[in-house]
Amino acid sequence: MKWNIFLTTIAVLIVSLFVAFGYVHRSELVLLTPQGAIAMEEREIIGITILLASFVVVPVFFLLGIFIWKYRFNNPHAVRKHTPDWDHDNWIMEMFWWSIPALIILLLSLVIWRSSHELDPYKPIEGYGAPLTVEVVSLNWKWLFVYPEQGIATVNMVEIPVGRPVRFILTSDAPMNSFWVPSLAGQIMTMPGMKTELNLIASTEGEYAGSSGNISGEGFAGMRFNTVVVSPSEFETWVQSVKGGSAILTHAEYESLALPSKNVAPTFYSEVSANLFDTIVMRSMMSGMDMRMPIDMKEMEVHSFNDVTEATTTHRKIITQPI
Repeated sequence: MKWNIFLTTIAVLIVSLFVAFGYVHRSELVLLTPQGAIAMEEREIIGITILLASFVVVPVFFLLGIFIWKYRFNNPHAVRKHTPDWDHDNWIMEMFWWSIPALIILLLSLVIWRSSHELDPYKPIEGYGAPLTVEVVSLNWKWLFVYPEQGIATVNMVEIPVGRPVRFILTSDAPMNSFWVPSLAGQIMTMPGMKTELNLIASTEGEYAGSSGNISGEGFAGMRFNTVVVSPSEFETWVQSVKGGSAILTHAEYESLALPSKNVAPTFYSEVSANLFDTIVMRSMMSGMDMRMPIDMKEMEVHSFNDVTEATTTHRKIITQPI
C-alpha cells in the first residue's frame, strides 16, 4: 500500500513534467525567443540565473520530497530512528551549505554588474549606422509615437526598419508607465516631466507585441501596440504612405487625443506640430502652474528644454527597469 502511494506520486510528477514541457514547447514564450541583439543578451542572463539558482532549488525540492515521505506521520520507523542531537554542531557541514548560496550570490553579482553596463538602455548601439529616433508618449490608455525626422506620428503602432538601431525617447503625459517590447528589449519607465531612453535593434522582420508593463488604471489591459519590423525600403514606403494621409497632429488635436480612452485602434498622422514632444515634457515640469493647461497656451522656448534634459539625466538609472 505504501509503495503504491509512492509510485503514484512519482507517476503524477512525471506526467506533470511532460505536460509542462509540451505547453512550453508549443507556446510562444517571447522572452525565450528574442528577435533582436539586446533581447538575445537578456535571454542569456535569464538562462545563467536559472542555471545558478537550480544548484540550490533542485536539491532542496528533491530533499523536501524525500523528507516528507520518510518522516511522514504514519511511519513508525521514522519516529523510532529520528533522534537528532540538537546540541551538536558540525562546522564542516555548515561551512559547506552556507558556502554554496554565497558563491551563487557572488556569481550573480558579477553577471548583474557586467550586464548592467553592457545593456544600459541609454547606451547607443554602434556599428549599424545612424539610429532612427522615435519619441514615445504614454497616455491614458494608449501610446503615441512621433517620428521627428520623418514628421509623422502614430498611435498604438510603431514601424521600424530591420537591422537599424532605434533610439526611443520616452515620456508620459499620464501616470507613470512602463514601455515594453519583450521580443526586442527590456522594459523602460515613462514618467511625466522626464525623459528616458531605450536603444534597441531588430534582427528579424515580423510583428511583435508591445504593451504597458505597469498597471495604470481601468484601461491598462488594452494598452497594447504592434511593433512592425520591415525592410528599409518597405519602411520608406510606409513613411510616404502615412505622409499621404490627411490627419494632422496639431496641439488642439493632441489635447483631444490625450483624454482617457480605451482600446484605441491604430491611428496615423501625416504631419506633427513642431516640438510637440518637448512641449509635453516641459509642461509637466511646471510644478507651480496648472499641469493640464492646454499645450498651445504655454509660451515655452525649445532651448529651455536642454536644462530639463540635464536635470533628468542624473535620475535615469532610477527609472530604468530590467526584465
